[in-house]
Formats: sequence, C-alpha cells, structure tokens
Amino acid sequence: MRPSGGPGRPLGRKRRHRGWWVAWWRADRGSVAAEVTLVTPFLIMLLVFVAVVIHRGVDARLRIDDAAHEAARAASIERTSATATAAAQSTAASALSAAGVTCASLAVETATGGMRPGGTVSVTVTCAVDFGDALILGVPGQKRLSAIAIEPVDTWRSVTVTAAGGGS
Repeated sequence: MRPSGGPGRPLGRKRRHRGWWVAWWRADRGSVAAEVTLVTPFLIMLLVFVAVVIHRGVDARLRIDDAAHEAARAASIERTSATATAAAQSTAASALSAAGVTCASLAVETATGGMRPGGTVSVTVTCAVDFGDALILGVPGQKRLSAIAIEPVDTWRSVTVTAAGGGS
C-alpha cells in the first residue's frame, strides 16, 4: 500500500513543501539574535540613565566638598568668630550657586575656637540636593550631602592692638 495524503490521494509535493515551511517557522534558529537586537537599546538607555544619576551624585558631592573648603578658608581669614561665621555662610552659598548646585536646604556650621593665631576653623556644609527628575529610576527625591573642611588660622597674621599708639 502506498502512503497517501488523505483518502484516495497519494502524498504529493505540496504536502511535503507545507511541512518544511511549518518546520522552518517553528525552528528556534536565529531567535536569540533577534531578541538581543530588540533588547539592546533598552539596556543601553538604562545604563545611560544610571550613569547620569551616578554622575550627578558624585558631581554634587565634589561641589559641596569644594564649597566647604572655600568657606573654611574665607572664615580663617576673618578676625572675629561672628565675621568668620558670616563669611563662611556667604562663601558656601555663592560657591554652590556658581557651581550650579541647587540645595533645597543649606546649613553651614562654623566652629572657630576663638580665632587665635595657630588655631583652626572647621566648617560643615550640609545640602539637600534635589534628584526629583531622576525619580523614574527609583532614586529618592532628595539626598542630604555634607562635607567638613578644616583650615588653620594664620600663625603670623597681625594682631589688632587696641592700646594707645598701637597699630596693626
């Protein structure tokens, strides 16, 4: 008995051709390349977003460190604790503004130790940096960053003399 393609029909070329097409269509060969081609742009976008968020965090930390050092140096040049505190505060705010860092809240704490020659001035700058535009990646809206800088008060600076006939 001969194989047939149904009742009373012999197996023909058309039946064999259709079987090859279905087998080819169901085959997995080359599917990994297609999947990788479709997924790669999304993975690259995710990596770029993560890199941008990391860069912004590192950049903000460096700018705040720099502002703390500038504020400590400005405070160490002053003669009194009150003027040192005011100088540190204004210097930190202007340094962060010039660097393009926007703080939701800025706190500048100054420890002067009496402003005596050879002493130190310590300035702590705390800034709540806004990452609100990176919320799509699950980054918190704000991150509190702080930096501490210590500068020496010049040992050889002149001292204001208040006695009669004195000068600086």
